[in-house]
Amino acid sequence: MARTTVCPSCGASVTFRAAASILAVCEYCRTTLINLEEGVENLGKMAALVEDNSPLCLGAQGRYRKAHFTVVGRIQLNHEQGFWNEWFLLFDNLRTGWLSEAGGEYMFSFLADSSVHSGRAFPSFAGLKPGDMFTFDKSEWTVSNLERAKCVAGEGELPFKVGGGYPAPVADLRADTRMATLDYSEGEDKPPLLFIGEVVDFSSLKWRNLRAGIPIPTGPKTPARALRCTHCGAPLELKHEGILAVACAQCGSVTDPETGTIISRLNKMRRRRANFNKTALARLPLGKVGKLRGEKLEAIGCMQRFMTVEGVDYRWREYLLARVGQPGYRWLIEYDGHWSLADTPGDVPSALNAAYFKNPIGKLSYRGQTFKHFQHYNATVEYVVGEFTWRVKAGETSALDDYVAPPLLLSREATGKEISWSIAEYLPHTEIQQAFGLEKLQSPTGVYANQPSPWQERARSAWFAFGAFALIALCLYLALSQLLRSEPYVRENVYLLQNGEAVLSEPFTLTQKVSALHVSGETQALGSLDNTWLELSLSLINEQDGDVRYGDMEFSHYSGWDDGAWDENIAQRKLVFRDVPPGTWRLMLEHTVDPLQTTQWQQVSEIPLSLVVHKGGASSTNLWILLLALVIWPLFAFLGRMSFEIRRWAESDHPIVQPVDDDE
Repeated sequence: MARTTVCPSCGASVTFRAAASILAVCEYCRTTLINLEEGVENLGKMAALVEDNSPLCLGAQGRYRKAHFTVVGRIQLNHEQGFWNEWFLLFDNLRTGWLSEAGGEYMFSFLADSSVHSGRAFPSFAGLKPGDMFTFDKSEWTVSNLERAKCVAGEGELPFKVGGGYPAPVADLRADTRMATLDYSEGEDKPPLLFIGEVVDFSSLKWRNLRAGIPIPTGPKTPARALRCTHCGAPLELKHEGILAVACAQCGSVTDPETGTIISRLNKMRRRRANFNKTALARLPLGKVGKLRGEKLEAIGCMQRFMTVEGVDYRWREYLLARVGQPGYRWLIEYDGHWSLADTPGDVPSALNAAYFKNPIGKLSYRGQTFKHFQHYNATVEYVVGEFTWRVKAGETSALDDYVAPPLLLSREATGKEISWSIAEYLPHTEIQQAFGLEKLQSPTGVYANQPSPWQERARSAWFAFGAFALIALCLYLALSQLLRSEPYVRENVYLLQNGEAVLSEPFTLTQKVSALHVSGETQALGSLDNTWLELSLSLINEQDGDVRYGDMEFSHYSGWDDGAWDENIAQRKLVFRDVPPGTWRLMLEHTVDPLQTTQWQQVSEIPLSLVVHKGGASSTNLWILLLALVIWPLFAFLGRMSFEIRRWAESDHPIVQPVDDDE
């Protein structure tokens, strides 16, 4: 039930509308009142709020998931990256919640019911570190950011006692698209308050009674504001919303646009070594607007970073792009002519951090794709120019791990108090050139981590084509074999005699040259004999001119016991005579038996042999020659793909081919 009292300082009415409200600030004289059962207590004047461009104000109304709410209070907090607002909300059903407003991003959250974290002992604030994992509310949560914030001031109704300078250590947690906050403002060693919520679109809340004269945030653009570099006096221009640092192109100093203080500066030697103006801004000048992947984007800042490997510095540039006409920012990353378009995704699952800590150099599964660890390195900011949405500092270092699934690159970046993920897609330099209307950009040098292999699709298409053509060739071969086969010239049973005398087949006539004459022999006689063989010598004789051709067949039968009984019986053989001219022909058969098995062979008076002679079909040699010709391009594409991957992974922590020392 609402409670109205009178301000003891100015006599104005002060209302406590929310049952949870403990503190209220008089909107006329900023006297702070504590709501007690016996009355109200005057705590003195509340500190002044820092003026901002927030469209929200006390009394603003909106809807969240069809539930109507009113803004009844605000806390303004300060941290290293600047200011943010926490708006206290009262719903019509007397439920309360919070709307966090920071850098153009809005997050709804509610104090978690005790059953959500009942019995869970969260560590002290000092015991937390980025990447810590917690399980509650049916989700895996990861600590993504730690801040030691301080309260600047408050207004309206609030559920706890605050004042200027009031400490507010907080830990941000992520679980997929959900967010949570551990609030240690009641004491860093005391159990924290747990708030669970989600990021929301400002326009989806159906606002009314917003602050007059302040535009509703629809994009990063805001009226330009002229500044001067505190260090060298060069002009600076602040054109976008949520900018927390402006870097001077003349001297490299980074300035806080709110206070005018210098965040960091560069010495002359470092500026010369960075060679920034001649390289980075020549590629993509700040202020350039282009349409890339369906979005209108403006380059507003550029940061040059480097990593050192075996004493060698490797530099790349990261361009901050503001979405024109809508909220949000993107990144363009350029290294040696290779470009990638990057985002900070809102659906980074905590499972990624869990998988990372379990095996940081293994694989990560994200958005249905498997990313392989590519490289771990430390990146240092060397030079910055333009506008930035955080307090960037020259010389600050982060630890990064890159995972690749070309054309995608998934990166995990960690500092002492924050973990963030980004996902980038490789873009051809010609697409960047066309999107921003640039002069001819540098062609890519070498192979980049997430560069798609030009051989990947070629190899896949080549193997698919090979399979299709090989199948067609095989079908044609089988069809031709059947079409070209003739009725047998000879089909008879002959008997090999015990005394080894030669046996002649019936004569047969060839009216034309036969490219392949097939002779098939089959005997079942060896099935009754053990561990013996029979060799058959065949002579193809032309009865007209005495031309003779020779061939051999061998039949065998072996059996035994080796961890079980086994039996091997070769009773069928085939022989091919090539390029047989026309004429009348006979087959003469002579045989030799295994002399070590004389006793067995003496039991056989004659050896029956089924003999078939016919014209052969299509030549299998031609089929193999065709298949070998067809496989050349797929093998070439496969080798090209492997060469590309070897060059890609040569720059990683996991090269496919290990480098060899000169001594070796």
